[in-house]
Formats: sequence, C-alpha cells, structure tokens
Amino acid sequence: MIAVGIDVSKSKSTVAILNTDGSIRAKPFDVHHNLDELHSLALYIKSANEQPIILMEPTSHYHYPILKVFQEEQLPVCLINPYLMKKYGDNEIRKAKTDKKDALRIAQYALEKAYSLTPYESAEQKYDDLRFLSRQYKQRISTLTVAKVQLQNLLDETMPGITSILPLKSRDPENCVLLRFIKRFKSFDVIRKMGKTRFLESYKVLVKKTTDRYALSKGLAIYELVINSVTTRGENPLSSIVQEQCVDLVSTAQTAADEINLQMRIIAETIPEYKILHDMPGVGDRLGPIILAEIGDIRRFHSGKALNAYAGNDAPPYQSGQFESRNRHISKRGNPALRKACFEVMQALKLSKPQNDPVYLFMIKKEQEGKPYNVAKMAAVNKFLRIYYARAMELYK
Repeated sequence: MIAVGIDVSKSKSTVAILNTDGSIRAKPFDVHHNLDELHSLALYIKSANEQPIILMEPTSHYHYPILKVFQEEQLPVCLINPYLMKKYGDNEIRKAKTDKKDALRIAQYALEKAYSLTPYESAEQKYDDLRFLSRQYKQRISTLTVAKVQLQNLLDETMPGITSILPLKSRDPENCVLLRFIKRFKSFDVIRKMGKTRFLESYKVLVKKTTDRYALSKGLAIYELVINSVTTRGENPLSSIVQEQCVDLVSTAQTAADEINLQMRIIAETIPEYKILHDMPGVGDRLGPIILAEIGDIRRFHSGKALNAYAGNDAPPYQSGQFESRNRHISKRGNPALRKACFEVMQALKLSKPQNDPVYLFMIKKEQEGKPYNVAKMAAVNKFLRIYYARAMELYK
C-alpha cells in the first residue's frame, strides 16, 4: 500500500508519496493541472503495483481537474475536510507551512487513517447542477446587495429620505416605482426646478406604468420632502451618471438571480423529494431549490440527526467526570448556506403562522418556555430537517 497526499492550489498541486512504513517513496513535487502532467501522475501511481490511498482537500473548484482525471483512470480518491487537516497539524511542536510539508502531512494522515477513509463518489448530475446553480445564485444575490447599498448611499446625497416613502423593491425591478423615479427625476434639485404642478403631473404618468396602486397617493408627500431636504450632490452630473449605473446594476443582478432560480426550479421538479420539501409550510419557489441543492441526495444520510450535523445545527455533548453541560450551543461545523436557508423558512413561518404545522407549533412552544428568539428558531430548524428526512426517505423504501 502507498499513500498519496495532494496539496491543491490554483493551476498546480504538490504531491507526496509514502510507503506503508512511512518512508518517503517520492519527495514532494509539483504537478500542473493539464492533461499531460495529470495523466503522467496517474500512470506513475498505477506503476507502483500497490493499492494506493489518494487523499486531498476539496479546495474550492481547484481540485476538480485532478478528481476528473483520476476517476477516468479508475483511481480511488478520498477527500478530507480542511478543518480536520488543520487540527491534525496542530499536534506538531514546530509548526511550518509550505506546500511540500502540507503534502507530506496529508500523506501521513492517509496512512494513519486509511481504515476510516472512503473514496469519493460523484453525485447524480442533477444534484451536482443544482449545487452549482445554488452557488451562482448566492453570488448574484451578493452583487445585488452591494449594488443596493451603494444606491442607497447615493440617494442620501441626491434624494435624502426618498426610501422612507418609496421603498426599494428589487424583487420586481420592472415595476419598482423608486427605480423608475430615480431614472426620471435624477435628484430633488431637478424636482424643485420643475415646480409642484409639473412634478405631480409627471409623477402621475410615471406611476401609471407600474402596478403599485398605492404609489399615486404619495406624490404630495414626496414634494413636501423635496422642499424640506438638503441635497449635497443634487446638481452634479457625475452623480447622476453613477446613480443611473447603480439602478441598472440592481435591475441586472436581480434579473440574473431570478433566471438562475428559475433553472434551479426546473431541475428540482425532476427530483422526487422536492415535492415533499416544497409542500412543507414556509418553503416556497425560492428557498425550496436552495435547500434541496445544499442537502443533495437525501439517501447519503443515515438519519435525521446526521442531516442536522451536516447543517451544523447539532449540539455535541460535553461531559467530564461528574459534570455534564446542560447549556450547549450548536456546533456551526457544517453547511452555512443550508443553515441560513432553513432559518429563512422559520422567518416565513413566523409571518404566516400556520396553526397546523408541527414545526411552527414547536417554535412557539420553545419561545413560551423562555428560549431566546434565535435559539427557538434553530431548535425548530432541527425539527424541520428531521421531519423532511423522515418523509423523503419514505419515497426510497
């Protein structure tokens, strides 16, 4: 048996190979992520004529080329959580950090823990596609959030207080009165020059192009705000250009996120357990595909408890001698995206208040027991994931 440790980085990796007795079979060397070098590495491992244990950390998307080539060559590859490798390296007195030392450390771990390592198995393509789209959706939402903050900062100088009357509803940018208002009027200084009558007539025409039935009655309130406001960059043409770019960026980011979410729903509807998840109170067309993408194939978990541990929503026991802790916190050693999506489901339940839903009733019960607001929600998330696991697994029995 030989142990192959691979320290992955962008465009290249460092490889170290150890014999069964721990001696170095091949000193650490670099391999670039191209077909020639990766195929040569695979052939070198095969030429040893010994059972290999190949171990590496999943580093963003950088490890995908190695994984793909090794699977094509039918070489078993194991992946290890980077946090485990970090804690494994903490037992050294002289801590040094180089790619070569990391590759040797990974190979040593592979030798010691060979009995507990399991080769990586590719998920079904639809689960993999869902997870990929979920990551892309998160990036678009991050872009949208930054653009909205930047736009609101600009409005503080050109239209101070406008968002208190016309809210920024980015979920439907085509019908958002505020976005149309900004493009039409630029700043409060422009409205002052127009005068009250011209502004109200122009505003009335603008509102008719949207579906917001309450916006028309806000014209007078907006004009009063204009008269009493102090603008700091109102007549600056550069501010108008940047502000319009922010409006376009908000619209574009929201549209891109919606398109990705639509593709996620199309894929999710082909997966049997999605209907069960979607029918649970608090789960809609946006959160359903995200939760399914982060969980993946439900059959890879042996229990609802394991699913909660994957989400980082478990509270590990802490006991020593006669002491046993009764006030434990969730580990947060898991999938933060799944935990966040489930937390949003709890927020939706608080708004809709479904009286026949066991998860909502459990959350209310915990609040009545005096549990803090977020603690009660995370306890309900635990119950939510257990219920989903039990219902979904019935499909495969």
